[in-house]
Parts: sequence; C-alpha cells; structure tokens
Amino acid sequence: MNDSKIQDIPTIHAELERKSKEIGFTMPSDLHIGTLLKTLMSSKPAGRFLELGTGIGLSLSWMIDGMDVNSKLITVDNDPKLITIAKQYFGADKRVEIIGEDGTSWIQNYKGSKFDLVFADAWPGKYSEIDAILSMIQIGGFYIIDDMAVQPNWPEGHDKNVERLVAYLEKREDYNLTKMDWSTGVIIAVRTN
Repeated sequence: MNDSKIQDIPTIHAELERKSKEIGFTMPSDLHIGTLLKTLMSSKPAGRFLELGTGIGLSLSWMIDGMDVNSKLITVDNDPKLITIAKQYFGADKRVEIIGEDGTSWIQNYKGSKFDLVFADAWPGKYSEIDAILSMIQIGGFYIIDDMAVQPNWPEGHDKNVERLVAYLEKREDYNLTKMDWSTGVIIAVRTN
C-alpha cells in the first residue's frame, strides 16, 4: 500500500504541511499514524483523549477527525511557537484544549479524569513519567507510541532508550500490547486491569 491509497485525509492537513515547510518544522507525523489514531479514537464515543507532543498539529488533525461531538481532547507541547500555531488552527474547537507547558510537569500535576486513548509523541509520557501516564488510562483504553523503529534523526544511543521502554512495556501485566513493524514502528497497548 502506498500513500495514494490513504482515504479521508483531514481537510486542514495540506495547510499544516505547508506551514511545516514554511517554519522549517522537521518532525511531521506519518500519515499512517494519523489514520490509526483516527480509527482508534472513533471506537470511543464521548471519549477523553490526550496527545503529548502537539507539534504543529498534524496528528492532532487526524485525532480531531476521529472524535464525535461529545469527545474531549487535551494536547500538550512545550514549544510556545508550535502551540501558537496549533491554537490558530484548532483553538475554536471547544472539544480541544491546547496546553503550552512542559509535559513532565503537566503529567505530574494532572488531577483530572482518566483517558480512553493517549498518544505519547514526546519524551514525557514515553521515556519519562511512564508509570504516571499508564495509570491515567481507563481499563480498555489505548496507549499509542510511534517512532519505535530506527529513525534518521535519532541521537546517538537513543536505540537503548527504545529497547528499555519496550522491555518495560512487555513486563507490564496490566497492559496487552502489539508491536508493529509498520509506519515508523508502532506499539499499541490496551489497559486490561
């Protein structure tokens, strides 16, 4: 399958790609990850969702497309420039809360309801604060991470971080997980108890 077969790309997506090029944003999310997020979010009517690592909003656009009218989504990023851009494109959607804050402190201070799906696309929630983030997911909820396959922009030694994370997730008895050698390398985990 190639990208030309991907259906229902969010209307705003092309504009976000254009904006990424304009500002030199070099960490866009893969289209396949977007379709996966949209599909999984569609399985959770009136769901509560969390994205860690808003970036310019490419994955966010897919996530919003997968939400129904009663769903809520929080997205967190520590880059004020990117948060400003995301608010320009998505700030009018009352279902979406866009937070410009360090992900670690946000996770440590969060006291709200649990989530039906967490997409962790930043260091916090993926390589740090992992116990805290996994405890924020409902039973039956999804924990999604990508970039598990070697990426050209990885710093020296990052493969060890990935190996440690995968080994840790495999030992968790409260999550079932699937490791997918697809797209950028994806892990889908579901909380079981």
